[in-house]
Amino acid sequence: MEITKGVRFDTLPIAPELLDAIARQNLQLSTPVQAGCIPPMMDWQDVIAKAPTGTGKTLAYGIPIVQHVDPEDETVQAVILSPTRELALQINEELRALAVCKPGVRTVCLYGGAPIGKQIESLKKRPQIVVATPGRLSDHIKRRTVRIETAQTVVLDEADRMLDMGFVHDVTRLLDRMKNRRNLGLFSATISREVMDIAWVYQRDAAEITVREDEENKPDIKQFRMETTDKAGAIAAILEETGFDRCMVFCNTKGSTERIAYFLRQRGVDAECIHGDIPQKRREQVMDRFRRGELRVFVSTDVAARGIDVDDVDIVFNADVPDENQDYIHRIGRTGRAKRQGVAVTLEGDYPSRIRMGEIARRTGNVIVPVRFGPDGKLEPAE
Repeated sequence: MEITKGVRFDTLPIAPELLDAIARQNLQLSTPVQAGCIPPMMDWQDVIAKAPTGTGKTLAYGIPIVQHVDPEDETVQAVILSPTRELALQINEELRALAVCKPGVRTVCLYGGAPIGKQIESLKKRPQIVVATPGRLSDHIKRRTVRIETAQTVVLDEADRMLDMGFVHDVTRLLDRMKNRRNLGLFSATISREVMDIAWVYQRDAAEITVREDEENKPDIKQFRMETTDKAGAIAAILEETGFDRCMVFCNTKGSTERIAYFLRQRGVDAECIHGDIPQKRREQVMDRFRRGELRVFVSTDVAARGIDVDDVDIVFNADVPDENQDYIHRIGRTGRAKRQGVAVTLEGDYPSRIRMGEIARRTGNVIVPVRFGPDGKLEPAE
């Protein structure tokens, strides 16, 4: 079923206490994926949902999960699997915001790169909802610090990414443990062969929800490309000209993120970077600064940025041209959200990058306008 419009939350089968929690977030109208997924998940039906990044998938399954939880039952009632710790933390925050109006509902977030002792202490409080990365959840199961056999709802968020990252065996082993589940939700931006295989084996009569990137929900993003060897200088100059306050910069390698952030700071731009080699605590501090609007430029690799969901990113820079067309779509999709116009600029440092960008433009069907700095230092179309 293809869904093109949202509906008022109070027209959906949502309990009054959950409607109160939603109202506290100043939300009245659902997104299309929420309108399509909440009713079948409330009815304990399996769901497979394909929707663009940033369309509100967490609330689409989070509202039914929190509503279904029995606060008197201290067993695990729902398990949500995430490909990255960053996304897991964000999911956990959104679920806690929903649970504020339902006393007794507890959540826990389990992910690698953090002390396992603190997570074990949290599990001793008997949370009913477990949000986890597959690897760390498997570790806790081996330690017998959590039991998931009682889970009634299971969700795979960003299922395509999770399976692409090599978690397929972990995921299937975990699903095999949760045989008492009443429904399974698969949420993904793309439906890959691996996602379809999971659906075929583990779902029955699933409600299929599709939200297309049409003119109603497609981000309004102006896209540009620029030839330059001084990438940090170009970013700083564009920020100076535009005055944008919230910026994300994507790089292909850890070393590139370090260099871009360093040279931006040398130019007086408040910039921090994250990648896989930076300690988890430091990564969370940087991401929190960016979410709160205290950090102007956030530099990251693709994987490390998963889970950063900020609605008001003014501009996205591709300091390195991405290797995959889908990565380009994911990157620029961080701007132009919530009906705002966004800007994306890709910096081409050499001839292969220019060739690659031409291919991305053709394959994705996007209009990417060449620009340059004119004699007066202002941006102008490149001939």
